[in-house]
Amino acid sequence: MKEFDYRRADGVPGALALHGAAPEARFLGGGTNLVDLMKTGIERPSLLVDVRALPLDGIEATADGGLRIGATATNSDTAAHPEVRRRYPALSQALLAGASGQLRNMATVGGNLLQRTRCGYFSDATGPCNKRVPGSGCPAIEGEHRNHAILGASEHCAATHPSDMAVALAAFDAVVAYETAEGPGETPLADLYPPVGDTPHVETALPAGALITSVTLPPAPVAAASRYRKVRERASFAFAIGSVAAALEVRDGTVQDVRLAFGAVAHRPWRAQTAEEALAGGPATAEAFAAAADAELAAAEPLPDNGYKVPLMRDLVVSVLTELAEEADA
Repeated sequence: MKEFDYRRADGVPGALALHGAAPEARFLGGGTNLVDLMKTGIERPSLLVDVRALPLDGIEATADGGLRIGATATNSDTAAHPEVRRRYPALSQALLAGASGQLRNMATVGGNLLQRTRCGYFSDATGPCNKRVPGSGCPAIEGEHRNHAILGASEHCAATHPSDMAVALAAFDAVVAYETAEGPGETPLADLYPPVGDTPHVETALPAGALITSVTLPPAPVAAASRYRKVRERASFAFAIGSVAAALEVRDGTVQDVRLAFGAVAHRPWRAQTAEEALAGGPATAEAFAAAADAELAAAEPLPDNGYKVPLMRDLVVSVLTELAEEADA
């Protein structure tokens, strides 16, 4: 591991100043991803700016009926918070599905959004990877890609985003707030992760040196009837091979509102807008759910060994939405 300095920030302005004064500085929250990457030489910061003690861990209702979650709130505290469980149960379920209890106790909301792909080629510092060394190539395209992307990838990168939490946040139009030396800003989560294109090393749209301070969920009554379903290759802690965050409001057998996002199929949490549009105002039936999933997945471009994800995601959508529809009628 490369030698590095460590400083504990005493406030947001101080954290930004420390970060801005050192080349290759990184903000440190729980460190559950960053420290692992430092051990393997993928991340080589000159300075870690510890932001864990900053007063950014609150979870509170907003004036318009939404919910604001501080960036240093742990995954465990967020999952267990009564208002998260009541208003956005899919978010709580996604966090609980995302890691072991020990990791959830350390991992933070802000860090969860910025975790890097678990692609084996990215994690191997001895080989090429366009995320690590732009222009060096993507060996996953011709190599091991069973768990890689089927949507939004390019010839330059087929990695997937590993976050479960971000999938639920995407379904409910979350907005990410941040601070920079020039002042505050915010971006919809939908715009946080740029398209892969030929620049897969550009992983977020945040300004250089930005510190995430909170995530806000706008009011969404439909989110109270939501669910997160994750498929993984073993029952114990493992990253998803496919997941769905869904919310559904049904009245007299007709879909009044629906939210749908996919995980483990793209470089970002994939908001299934085509499927949502297909379902709006239509019948809440398994046949309609399947047709909507097919419409969304028509854009899929699987590689030779990950085509199984297309029927997997179709079945997940039908299963989760059918369960929510049945509960709405009960």
